[in-house]
Amino acid sequence: MTDRPRSGLAAVSTALLEMSRQLEVRDVLKTIVASARDLLDAEYAALGVPDDHGGFAQFVVDGVSDDQWKAIGPLPRQHGILGAMLHDEEPQRLADVREDPRFEGWPSAHPEMSDFLGLPVRDGDETIAALFLANKRCPAPGGGCGFTAQDEELLGILAQHAAIALTNARLYERSRELTIAEERSRLAHELHDAVSQKLFSLRLTAQAAARLVDRDPARAKGELQQVAALAAQAADELRAAVVELRPAGLDEDGLVHTLRTHVQVLDRAHTARVTFDGGGLRALPAAQEEALLRVAQEALHNALRHSGAGQVAVRLTRHGQGARLTVGDDGSGFDPRVVRRAGRHLGLVSMRDRAGGVGGTLTVRSAPGEGTTIEMEVPGG
Repeated sequence: MTDRPRSGLAAVSTALLEMSRQLEVRDVLKTIVASARDLLDAEYAALGVPDDHGGFAQFVVDGVSDDQWKAIGPLPRQHGILGAMLHDEEPQRLADVREDPRFEGWPSAHPEMSDFLGLPVRDGDETIAALFLANKRCPAPGGGCGFTAQDEELLGILAQHAAIALTNARLYERSRELTIAEERSRLAHELHDAVSQKLFSLRLTAQAAARLVDRDPARAKGELQQVAALAAQAADELRAAVVELRPAGLDEDGLVHTLRTHVQVLDRAHTARVTFDGGGLRALPAAQEEALLRVAQEALHNALRHSGAGQVAVRLTRHGQGARLTVGDDGSGFDPRVVRRAGRHLGLVSMRDRAGGVGGTLTVRSAPGEGTTIEMEVPGG
């Protein structure tokens, strides 16, 4: 690598940084393929993530148009050169892939490929993908330059970092799935409590109406009207359960809408009055928006489950280039120093970690009998 030009080293650094910035698996795959194609100056690049059935769960290409890709047809199978990369775990550098005995042809719409360089992407002892390039571009007319041992070395370095980036993206998506499942479970519990309370009230009111039918029909009629109202409220809560147990649409709906919807659910599910005030907020980096949402949810959970609050107010406002979140309640409050010494953090450590992880700050103001205010600020981007 020492005889590569500085521009080449800079390009490697740029590619590795770009891979490390991606969190979604699909975005990581696209970045790996585009980076490999650019770095080695190839006409085509592709990366396949194998499944357990002889095919590929995901297959990303670069250098092929959408129309070409559709015309090619179904995804390839794990055979020929692709199978060799996945199962033999050795790099494959060929002057002309069409002359290799393992070559099995390709669909009529497939672009013509000659020189070929491919290798497995490995995480420890596991092969998690196959990365390959075809048709090395040549600086002089006539072509025929092919991939070099130096290209193979460079692609190997890229593949090692690609394995890290892909593994991290998978862990991120798994973590997000667990967070969504946890939030759905919490919402289910809260909505279940609300519906159960209304159904219990409905049952008692119906029993009272039955006892009054003969001796006080007028009062019985009033009780039956109350039964109808409670039944309607219970139906509303059940409809809310169906809607709100869907994963929070932060990416699709934005932070303000997602948080407002969450507050509306909690307001219906609890006797405490829960309000939201927010608007005029510019879009923030995705990590900051998610951190604000999770801190708000944790603070709301504490206020509604532990403080005995009658009023909980959530406010989200623009603050410089970023945003400020405030969750305040009129509950019993606590002494943060005592809570910390007793080992009962009420999620404060988690909230501070979330804030610090995105370059933000978290402030807690509380005292016994004076309620609690959680305030988080993020810098924006």
